[in-house]
Amino acid sequence: MILNDRQITELARRGMILPFEPQLVRQLKDGPQVLSYGLSSFGYDLRLSPREFKVFRHIPGTVVDPKRFQPRNLEKVPLESDEHGRYFILPANSYGLGVAVEKLSLPANVTAICVGKSTYARCGIIANVTPAEAGWSGHLTLEFSNSSAADCRIYADEGIVQMLFFRGEPCATSYRKRTGKYQGQKQRITLPKV
Repeated sequence: MILNDRQITELARRGMILPFEPQLVRQLKDGPQVLSYGLSSFGYDLRLSPREFKVFRHIPGTVVDPKRFQPRNLEKVPLESDEHGRYFILPANSYGLGVAVEKLSLPANVTAICVGKSTYARCGIIANVTPAEAGWSGHLTLEFSNSSAADCRIYADEGIVQMLFFRGEPCATSYRKRTGKYQGQKQRITLPKV
């Protein structure tokens, strides 16, 4: 069963989402409009951390290997700012990694799916659909593809993806119990692990 705003709020009060914004924020107090973040009817919009954003770069003669990932395949993108906010540039036809501001701590009977926001989708940005399994805790590493032929801004401290939460019967072995390899991620990009 997908969780609604009341159920998400109750779980957030127990520490499922930190920090937790109990309503959808579209404009900062006495400030600019922002890409919405916070609680929605049946989900929660996470924000992109300003700490780091990296894009894949082409290094002749190298192949990206998830079993032996080379950090040199990623290039740090500088955080920029203007009157519209702080942002990273995701180059045209490229792929980037960022991390969520919010920390998730999922109960043993709740799994979440990360999906893209329509505002970015209309700009050609595709957020990879990734799960956060029951019992997982940490800051999600977020993955984005710019499928357009134009560079695109990715705003920091603003809504970037939506989490949909699903409740079921408790599983026999949660992510926490099996000590999953991505458990306890900090607010830094976590690279592929085997």
